[in-house]
Amino acid sequence: MIRALSLQDDDTLEQLWQLQHVAYRLEAEKIGFDKIPPLMDTMDTLRACGEQFYGAVSEDGEIIGAIATETEQPGSLTISRMMVHPAHFRKGIAGSLIEHVLELHRNIPLFIVSTGTLNTPAVSLYQKYGFRPVAVQQIAPGVELKTFHLNN
Repeated sequence: MIRALSLQDDDTLEQLWQLQHVAYRLEAEKIGFDKIPPLMDTMDTLRACGEQFYGAVSEDGEIIGAIATETEQPGSLTISRMMVHPAHFRKGIAGSLIEHVLELHRNIPLFIVSTGTLNTPAVSLYQKYGFRPVAVQQIAPGVELKTFHLNN
């Protein structure tokens, strides 16, 4: 089940923070860069981030995947975070989260997402859903961030 998550709920916040650190540590290893912003979050900075989170929640109430969005400019929506617990990889959770956001915001003309160029599973996932690469930025020596757009 996918539902909106409230960062004002302490249990939700703690589960999300733990999930974020497990998931983004793996991305950091993949791309060779451990300064990924979500890894720098504390529970307080996560609670205050201003993003809208949606979670894939198991039957026992565990958040096993989450996606976050934010409006950075009018007419677009940025997918700012995507995470799935490694114990639940390859179950379609990330795809379900993307589909949920695309359907929920089907009136938005442009969706934006970025990921490490070396994070091939994420790159493949976004391309599967029609996102096209539009820019590559070097964020540290040997570390590139690829930005994708999906026009609706």
